[in-house]
Amino acid sequence: MEDLLETLRINEEIAQRFYEIEISILSILNFRDLFEKLLTEIREKFGVPYVWISMIDKSEVSDLLQSLESSKILKERLNVIDKNTFLSLVENETKPILISGDLKPYYQLLPQGQMYFIRSLAIAPITLDGEIIGSLNQADLSRLRYRPGMDTRLLERLAVKVSICLSNVTAHEKLKWFAWRDPLTGLLNRRVMEKVLQREYKRAVRYKSHLTLAFLDLDDFKVVNDKYGHDRGDELLRYVADVLEELTRDSDVVSRYAGDEFVIILPGTSTNESLLLIQRLQDYFRKNPMDVDGEQIPISISFGLSSMGDVGVNNPASLLKKADEMLYNAKKQKQQQGLETTG
Repeated sequence: MEDLLETLRINEEIAQRFYEIEISILSILNFRDLFEKLLTEIREKFGVPYVWISMIDKSEVSDLLQSLESSKILKERLNVIDKNTFLSLVENETKPILISGDLKPYYQLLPQGQMYFIRSLAIAPITLDGEIIGSLNQADLSRLRYRPGMDTRLLERLAVKVSICLSNVTAHEKLKWFAWRDPLTGLLNRRVMEKVLQREYKRAVRYKSHLTLAFLDLDDFKVVNDKYGHDRGDELLRYVADVLEELTRDSDVVSRYAGDEFVIILPGTSTNESLLLIQRLQDYFRKNPMDVDGEQIPISISFGLSSMGDVGVNNPASLLKKADEMLYNAKKQKQQQGLETTG
């Protein structure tokens, strides 16, 4: 009888810990806090040495997670995995899976760069709108911690609560994301860019540092829309946006201004240094046209630059206006050169 009572007491303690974790995450409305809280609480309350999240690549949550500022905990305990690989491991099962012994096939679930010396593993699939998008994983050095056949009802209940939280957080994060981002390209939108420009301008004034703004647009973009259709035009804008982000520094701010116009804010960068960036961009687009069904769409960009210290630049708005004027002049000059060539 005493053994039975002791078992019941232990089970009640375990259930209480699960309940405390569930309560702690239910009101969270952002990915970072949700996952940090969840992973930390499980580790602390149950003494589990290894706890991490696996997320299917290209899922709605993984795309949002990668677009948001991450944290040290998430970088160490988040693994993005190919969908087919993940589903082959969990066999499309929504109930928790316990593995003890040979775990080599499941090493693919481990976060990159992390070495876990594990001998038993619990995988609790998590879902979004009824579709499996990843798993909450717990592992231990002991083979006995997660043995096949053990009761997984509490772990399954926690996975359901996490799935509910993910649904709420995803909806909330999408609203925030669209408030900051251009929905087509994923770049910062014009409104946010203007706020960033104000911040960077004040910082440049305070520290007497360089600040340059580049205003870009695509040459003959209307021709692309007319010839290939607006869907191809959208693809071209996304392609250009990706290249702009890839070839700029982390400290640079790339945004879509309107239509085929883009603005790059370059903190700590002189006009001459900015010209080198523009030349790299022009060279890249010249050598790497966008491929559409085997046909290559050439890309050419025009630009205007303005910097702190330029004539007429005395506030953020004038910095933007000056770059716009320089872009207009560059476009006009190209048109004149085109007319002279055809003439």
